[in-house]
Amino acid sequence: MPLHDLTLAEARRRLVERDVSSVELTQAVLDHIQAVEPQLHAFLTVTGELALEQAQAADDRRKSGQASTLTGIPLAIKDVIVTKDVTTTCASRTLENWVPPYDATVVSRLKDAGAVMVGKTNMDEFAMGSSNENSAFGPAHNPWDTSRVPGGSSGGSAAAVAACEAFGALGTDTGGSIRQPASLCGVVGIKPTYGRVSRYGLVAFASSLDQCGPFARTVEDAALLLEAIAGYDPRDSTSADIPVPRYAEQLNGDVRGLRVGVPKEYFVEGMEPGVAAAIRTAIDNLRDLGATIVDVSLPYTKYALPVYYIIAPAEASANLARFDGVRYGVRVEGGNLWDEIENTRGQLIGAEVRRRIMLGTYALSAGYYDAYYRRAQKVRTLIRRDFQQVWEQVDLLAAPTSPTVAFPLGAKVDDPVAMYLSDVCTLPINLAGVPGVVVPCGFSEDLPVGLQLIGKPFDEATLLRVAHAYEQDNTWMERQPSLAQTTA
Repeated sequence: MPLHDLTLAEARRRLVERDVSSVELTQAVLDHIQAVEPQLHAFLTVTGELALEQAQAADDRRKSGQASTLTGIPLAIKDVIVTKDVTTTCASRTLENWVPPYDATVVSRLKDAGAVMVGKTNMDEFAMGSSNENSAFGPAHNPWDTSRVPGGSSGGSAAAVAACEAFGALGTDTGGSIRQPASLCGVVGIKPTYGRVSRYGLVAFASSLDQCGPFARTVEDAALLLEAIAGYDPRDSTSADIPVPRYAEQLNGDVRGLRVGVPKEYFVEGMEPGVAAAIRTAIDNLRDLGATIVDVSLPYTKYALPVYYIIAPAEASANLARFDGVRYGVRVEGGNLWDEIENTRGQLIGAEVRRRIMLGTYALSAGYYDAYYRRAQKVRTLIRRDFQQVWEQVDLLAAPTSPTVAFPLGAKVDDPVAMYLSDVCTLPINLAGVPGVVVPCGFSEDLPVGLQLIGKPFDEATLLRVAHAYEQDNTWMERQPSLAQTTA
């Protein structure tokens, strides 16, 4: 088996046993990236020289007996998460050459754990999109079929992990941007509870919705990554001061007695039959493993899509006001300051981001604030109340992640509403602030399908335990796209 094809846990074991060095592991990954990137475009920046320096430092650290769980493990970082001295573009021309002077907290924690960064991954511009086609530098491609999208906005991270270009990756999830591409690329993805993982150093899209989380090939790998990045951060005012469990140690495969709710509202009209069948079969599998399946209802789910597309653009309108070329980023010259700001934002910000800024500005404007934004926040409260009430009946929920498998590049790019509907099964979780985990559960038309498990606030441990039990009873993770074997 080629080194890049190992899981994170397998790579870690071989490092511990001194069967391989981090330099060897990292070089194998970099060689594989070079081989597949022309077809995939999962990375915006490959940090080969830095990665090998970090790998050598990790080997030295291991020799001195100071290694930790992720020491020497090559990982990738979504390009919306700032990295000191490494370009962070947010896949936008406005930040094409921006080099941050500091690391995001999640990056600092990975560095403290001895991880190796092989590069920054492609994404929808400013994390706004469901297909990765809004990247100013061209879309990433799905490694299962390069004519199809990898999902978005964290499509580059999902594609990189699926194609074995990294042993894990970080993404962000504002309305499904970890879970949807995880489903479409056939990997594990975690959207943590809001406040579980620090947002410090994450370039904000919608501050009340954004969360960083990991992608990985297996549930165990994802659990190890979440352990490393989770925890209180005084630099993030929304960070929760709640102890972080040892997630990987709780993966005991036992789901007996757990009550798993199946919300009827998530089997939406227009869902592809193959997707629905794969999800139903996975839920039956959980029953066979000893869980109790309960039909439940979350009636306000039907309002999640319009609520999200008022609240998220409104917050984006405020957050993205800073990208005007005045203090940093690219500036387009003009006759005066206001001309320069108008030119910079008008010429360098992409169409989808401009659309959302305009929607948000309108929703917040005088005369419309009460009719749109305030009303949306009230309905958001009702959506959260749905979840609070359902936890009295069940321990977690099982549902589809995406109503479709990966769709062809260009299929929805001119139809914003159709594109927005790609996230109809993931948006409510962000509005409620609860955690979600996606685990591969089958294929439809030879493309991956992901089961979404939704949990109580700060109960990622139960979700991971159930996902792991399901994974161990199936062989889906053993299937790989052909790109993963290119340099075998």
